[in-house]
Amino acid sequence: MDRSAVRYQSKRNDNVVERALLAELAVERRRFGYRRLREMARRRGIVMNLKKVYRLYREEGLKVRRRGGRKRAIGARAPLTKAARPNAIWVLDFVSDTLDSGRKFRVFNVEDQFTRRGLGVEVDTSLPGKRIVRVLDRLVATWGKPEMIVSDNGTELTCNAMLKWTTETRIVWHYIAPGKPMQNGFMESFNGKLRDECLNEHVFGSLAEARRIIEAWRIDYNEVRPHSSLGYQTPEEHAAAWAEQAPDASACHRAQGTQGRPGSVEPAAPQACRPTLTDPSARWRERCAAGTEECLRRGRTKECT
Repeated sequence: MDRSAVRYQSKRNDNVVERALLAELAVERRRFGYRRLREMARRRGIVMNLKKVYRLYREEGLKVRRRGGRKRAIGARAPLTKAARPNAIWVLDFVSDTLDSGRKFRVFNVEDQFTRRGLGVEVDTSLPGKRIVRVLDRLVATWGKPEMIVSDNGTELTCNAMLKWTTETRIVWHYIAPGKPMQNGFMESFNGKLRDECLNEHVFGSLAEARRIIEAWRIDYNEVRPHSSLGYQTPEEHAAAWAEQAPDASACHRAQGTQGRPGSVEPAAPQACRPTLTDPSARWRERCAAGTEECLRRGRTKECT
């Protein structure tokens, strides 16, 4: 081969600014195709030819979803990415089972995608949208607000109460494509383990018994059960290991939420890594104290004190 060909380095522009602008416009104008997005970009001072806009449009996954059947919420108009840190993406879904009397009940599950930690379970015979909003408010107060939530297009998750809550909290909501549950594979894995290791192993006599057994399984899932996808660590161990490698105290806060189990602590304050009175492990207090000292040393008193 020619030496210039072997040592050739591409000088192609990555078009970072153009990609970011198209993604921003696609979020604002969910039903605009690439032609209208091109015109909107031109009005903001960035001129591109149609073929370039179409190429970037396809590479960024900004295709407008075709509507059909019942009316569904669109959510975030972008391909789903894997979480890079704790509390970045929550995944949630429902599981159904029956009591020994034959009465059906449902289980609402919420999991952190990065740590695989089960953040909460809600068990009842009926779980409408307003009830789900209250559950999410409680989990946000306990673990902190996530950047994104991933779910299917169930009626409880696309109702007006849920859409209003999403707008008020400014949390990005990503709805998977209808009929493709593996786009939410992390949640499907959690549901499968819940059914195989808990629901199919017990006969529930009442809702109170179901709540007690399922919550005990969730705690065991977080603190005792090793996960092959985490190198046979538990979710709590994985979160602790990530917190040790985090560069500052704010990462510690993101890794552990409010350092307690849901329901055992008061709503979390916005300060980074503040230890709670019901902290289940002394090592969390030590890490938070060390992180706070580091913040003070750097002069970040407003965030840490």
